[in-house]
Parts: sequence; C-alpha cells; structure tokens
Amino acid sequence: MEAATRPRDNALTNRLMVIDPAHGIAHTAVAELPAWLRAGDLLVVNDAATVPASLHGTFAGAPIELRLAAPTDDPVVWQAVVFGAGDWRTRTENRPAPPSLTPGDALRFGDALTATVLRVSERSTRLVMVRFAPDGDRFWRLLYALGRPVQYAHAAGDFALYDVQTVYAGRPWSVEMPSAGAPLRWSLLDALAARGVAVARLTHAAGLSATGDDALDAMLPLPERYEIPQETVDAVARAKTAGGRVVAVGTSVVRALEGSVRTHGVLTAGACETDLRVGEGTARRVVDAVLSGMHEPGTSHFELLTAFVGRALLQRATAEGEGRGYLVHEFGDSCLVLA
Repeated sequence: MEAATRPRDNALTNRLMVIDPAHGIAHTAVAELPAWLRAGDLLVVNDAATVPASLHGTFAGAPIELRLAAPTDDPVVWQAVVFGAGDWRTRTENRPAPPSLTPGDALRFGDALTATVLRVSERSTRLVMVRFAPDGDRFWRLLYALGRPVQYAHAAGDFALYDVQTVYAGRPWSVEMPSAGAPLRWSLLDALAARGVAVARLTHAAGLSATGDDALDAMLPLPERYEIPQETVDAVARAKTAGGRVVAVGTSVVRALEGSVRTHGVLTAGACETDLRVGEGTARRVVDAVLSGMHEPGTSHFELLTAFVGRALLQRATAEGEGRGYLVHEFGDSCLVLA
C-alpha cells in the first residue's frame, strides 16, 4: 500500500475498513465509525501529546541528529537514538552511521542546549541514554524552539508540530504521534456520545516506529511508560459489566491496558512501564476491539492485530485495501478490527 504523504484536509473522509470475523470485511469512512459501535461500548484513547523529538546538532564538530525515543521519570533524562548527517528526506536505512559515542560525551544543539551521554546500549551503539542541560522550564523551552517532529522520507514536506497532535492531546510524552487517533474530531466524539458510546483516556508514551538499524528495529517497540487514571479503570469495569466492548484507539492503548493486567493481575490505575508485545496467541484480558491505522504484513503493528483476528483474514483485508488504494502511515486510512 502507498503512504499518505500529508494530512488530509478533512480527516473524517479517511477510509475506514471494518474487519469482523463474523461478517467479513466492509469499506466505509471514518465519519461512519458510530454506526459500527453500539451503546455501552467504551472507546479508550491515548491523550499523550507529541513532542518535537528530532534535534539536529553536532558532536566533536560532526553533524548528528538525536531522536528522542522514550521519556524517563526525570524530565531531562531521555532514551534516544543517534543518526549521522542528514535529515528525514533520506530513508532511515540509508542514513550514515553516527560517530561512536561513550558515556560522558556531550552533544550540542544550538548555543544553549546540550545532552550528555549517560549510557550506551549493549545491543545497539546508536541507542543511548542522555541527560539534557539546562533543566526545568528552560529545557522545555529550548526543546520546543530547536526540535522538530520526527518524520520519515514518505512525507511530502516538513510537518508542523500541530500536524502531529490529536485533538485531545495533553501531556508531552510521545515522540511520534499516537496516529490511530489522528482522524478523530470532536464532532465524531460527540456523535459517539450521542449513540451511547463512552470515551475514556490514558497516557502512553508512543515511541519511535523505525530507526533504519536492523538490530535496533528488531527491539521495537521499546519499553514504554503509561499512566491509567482511576476513572478509566472504572469505565472499563462499567462497560464489561453492561456487556459493552472496550475499543482501543491504537496499539499504544492495547499495550497499556493489557500490559497493566499482565503486570498487576488486574487492570490497575497509576503509572507503570510495559514491554508487552501483543501478537498471535496473546490472551487479551481487557481489549475487545481496536481502531488502528492500516498496516502491512511484517510490521509490529500488523502482528498486534493478529491477536484480534486470524492472519488469513488480515492478509485478505490488506489485499483488498491495496486494491482500493488505502493509504498507510501516520496520515493514512483506518481499520476497525472486531474480535
């Protein structure tokens, strides 16, 4: 399938493929999502805002790009991936390797922002833990002044930070947009409410989708932070008691909800981290359906969908989507997968 290269003017016109093991495959538009859900269902969204996670700078005079990969409990300490010279216009797999880094090395971004390497991963020398200086409010001001959204070579032009936010975005935790929620608009959420579909939220730090390094890409998704409010735990309990379905908006919501159950035994409010990889054979304890982007076989997102429906049906859906011109990536079309 081809990639969407820019946001559509009206995201509600994005195509929506409904994949239902009981009834097959249907084709409609995102605006028609309420027709496929019913009173008592619960839609759970990821309200993490997207940070400008791409920073261009230098190390020992050589140009580098640092892409933030995951926040930590310390606001100025981040896991990150280092790239050599170039930018998003070059495919990640074709980017030159960065200089070799060791703990204590300082990366410089402009005149005021630095990142000191704290640790280099044993599995990939491009994966590092860094501490930024200055700290506090000055760090955030400099990050937003110097950083750009992470993007890839399929894009038609520079994204604005506004382009990679969901309408309900809150805390700045994600380094890439939780893109399953990208086409949702307040008018659509209002239409769902009018149908009796409740909406709940959680915050999950969606990470990088690709680095171009085979060893590092095999590690994705990295462990990611999430926080589930008590009101969301209560909303899930109400939906389950009433016979409604829990519909996750995006793979990050699936990982947070199911990761919480795996860690605690039951869905539990609070902050935690998950390294859960969902796929064929994964026992789902919370999520009944997922609203996602279109994903091609071989990707981790496609593998996650095999926890909901059989691989053969997903492959048939992919073939139909390709034949009908469905688009992939962050501004692409959507699918609703019903188990």
